[in-house]
Amino acid sequence: MRRLLAWVFVLLIASGAAAAWWLHEPLATGAEPLELAIEPGTTPRGVARDVVAAGAHTNAQLLYAWFRLSGQDRLIKAGNYEIPAGTTPRSLLRMLVRGEEALRTLTLVEGWTFRQVRQALAKEDQIKQDTAQLTAEQIMAQLGRPGVHPEGRFFPDTYSYAKGSSDLALLRRALHAMDRRLEAAWAARASDVPLKSPDEALILASIVEKETGRASDRAQIAGVFANRLRVGMLLQTDPTVIYGLGEKFDGNLRRRDLQTDTPWNTYTRPGLPPTPIAMPGKAALLAAVQPASTRALYFVAKGDGSSHFSTSLDEHNRAVNRYQRGQSQ
Repeated sequence: MRRLLAWVFVLLIASGAAAAWWLHEPLATGAEPLELAIEPGTTPRGVARDVVAAGAHTNAQLLYAWFRLSGQDRLIKAGNYEIPAGTTPRSLLRMLVRGEEALRTLTLVEGWTFRQVRQALAKEDQIKQDTAQLTAEQIMAQLGRPGVHPEGRFFPDTYSYAKGSSDLALLRRALHAMDRRLEAAWAARASDVPLKSPDEALILASIVEKETGRASDRAQIAGVFANRLRVGMLLQTDPTVIYGLGEKFDGNLRRRDLQTDTPWNTYTRPGLPPTPIAMPGKAALLAAVQPASTRALYFVAKGDGSSHFSTSLDEHNRAVNRYQRGQSQ
């Protein structure tokens, strides 16, 4: 009897040692990470089967037993995961319980138009293309903003997303991010800023974003536009003309384009255009509501990314001749 008990004890110790070894032994997954998709409502047993079906060379029943014995089997989260080489049963369960999904990133760039945002989303093969067949108006309605023009309404930033998630979900995050940024900027506006609403601040910020070649000039450029708004001068900013031309713009802005009237042409129409013309970043938003104190009413690109600022038309014309036409003073 004593000998039998001794053998049982030895077997238990051996089984425990084998289990401990298995829990810390990497699953045979191969060199490339395995892709594992766990649908909502999948049982722990089903998860174990899915792991094996994804390519992990282990026993599904043994894996399921580990999930049950751990006491965390009901905490496993649905989602899209990548199982890298070296993953053990223990680390696998930890990943699934924490919901550490495989994430991709997409960067929305400052100064992009909504059309460029849609093009970037369309290139993401790991994101669900729920907006592909929708118009811009339909997208905004889906986002809870019916009748709102989409231009400039999404904050430029780098967004993480899980494989298989919706492009609409990413747009919603970017929309809410811009809401927060714009609200914060408007709350910090200067007392004398010539803007009547957060929407006007967003529109001006989008122009500042497109006109700024060097960050150090941003507030000064905003100051020029603020001065023009105060005295009722036309803004006369080329990016608004280009935006109004849309797909007709061929990369070369001509005099006749400046004279072609569109709702966004600030050479033919006074004040701000009806909508933003691009996505402004945080710095452009702050510059729009906190413009530099300046007497300048004009600026021209110097060719090195910076701008020359002028207080009079004569000075501005001389700067144009020098920097744009290459004429000596």
